[in-house]
Amino acid sequence: MKLSFKQANLALVTSLSLFSVAANAAVTVNEAWVRGTVPGQQATGAFMRLTSDTNAKLVEAKSDIAKTVEIHEMVMEDDVMKMRQIPNLDLPKDKVVELKPGGYHIMFIDLHEQVKENNEVALELVIENQDGSVENIAVKAPVKSLTAKADSSTHAAMDHGDSKHENAGHGDMKHDDMKPAH
Repeated sequence: MKLSFKQANLALVTSLSLFSVAANAAVTVNEAWVRGTVPGQQATGAFMRLTSDTNAKLVEAKSDIAKTVEIHEMVMEDDVMKMRQIPNLDLPKDKVVELKPGGYHIMFIDLHEQVKENNEVALELVIENQDGSVENIAVKAPVKSLTAKADSSTHAAMDHGDSKHENAGHGDMKHDDMKPAH
């Protein structure tokens, strides 16, 4: 059976588009939630489980609830828990990467209004696939109470040095390099 030039081109384009879809990561988001705030609180976090079917990276998070949205990590340094922005978060193939209080998380800074329990927060995750392509994932995360816990310590507002964020009982926790991402 001979294919016409038009049929051959269509078959080639279809094959290439199927190949490019297969090269992109499929990232699954599970158990997403955002910690509620008290009136006047200026920061909170989002938590979730991410699983990618290929090596990828979370390179950005976006949301309209705050002036600044950053990817953060918390680490112990010299017996002090420190929180800091990271440029991206690796999503190794077939491994669950947990964003949780006391660990990796999405930080909302300079909230536009109180984040109230039982509401929902829309955010967008920007994933860079191993082939360099970019994927945007829309997430609707329910807001849980200020006292909600995951598997470890709580994470409400943070002490951000000279900024006007309230410390919510994190003791010696410090935040390094608090600068808006651009």
